[in-house]
Amino acid sequence: MALKAAGRTSLVDSVVEQLRDQLAQGEWEVGDRIPTEHTLAEQLGVGRNTVREAVRVLVHAGLLESRQGNGTFVRSTADPAAVLRGVRHAGARDVMELRMALEAEAARLAAVRRDTHDLLRLRAALTTLREEGDRAADADMAFHLAVVEATHNAAFTEVYRFFSTQVHEVLVEALGDREMPPVDIDAHDALVAAIEAGDAEAAEAGARELLRVPMETITALTGEEHEAREVREAHEAREAREAHDARAARTGEAL
Repeated sequence: MALKAAGRTSLVDSVVEQLRDQLAQGEWEVGDRIPTEHTLAEQLGVGRNTVREAVRVLVHAGLLESRQGNGTFVRSTADPAAVLRGVRHAGARDVMELRMALEAEAARLAAVRRDTHDLLRLRAALTTLREEGDRAADADMAFHLAVVEATHNAAFTEVYRFFSTQVHEVLVEALGDREMPPVDIDAHDALVAAIEAGDAEAAEAGARELLRVPMETITALTGEEHEAREVREAHEAREAREAHDARAARTGEAL
């Protein structure tokens, strides 16, 4: 794929997107050194400062790595920003299904790997949740993060941290002013008890049960939205037909 000259507007953004495309399409493999600033600037028809800024964006995104005196190399071709955009555009039910899958597996692993520190942290998070209840979305997120961190799997924890904030934002946007069911303290308590007992199957089942009611609520709400949209579209279509028929009738009378 040949690089194109960038337009005048949002030059840095334009260069960033073109370089992302090059990476995604395999133009450069992981470990490859990308062309020099001078070469890229000539191909793109922009200044070297613009290229430098675009490369800096991709370095911060984890796609490129700058090595002093040796050039810039491809670190990853998997763009986390693209994943993030996909999550943001997903439906609330899809996001909840992802959350359930992550947290069920995390609970299973936590039951096998938890240590004394993890159990103390889980009990403390549960106490905070019990005291603050529905007023504390942060307390609930802290509880679930404590479960994930009890897996002692750094990759799992980072993935969950990456997704959890986005999951929360998607749900808030999808639900608007409508409220989720109250926090089920008993279900949280049962999950901690299963992890404490080292019962992996009970922990996994507990995590799924904890999210079952929120999942059912979201499914019902999204179903209602779908029905409402169909009714609205049918109503608008009927009004359009009636307006068309009325115009046709007036035209006929005029003739």
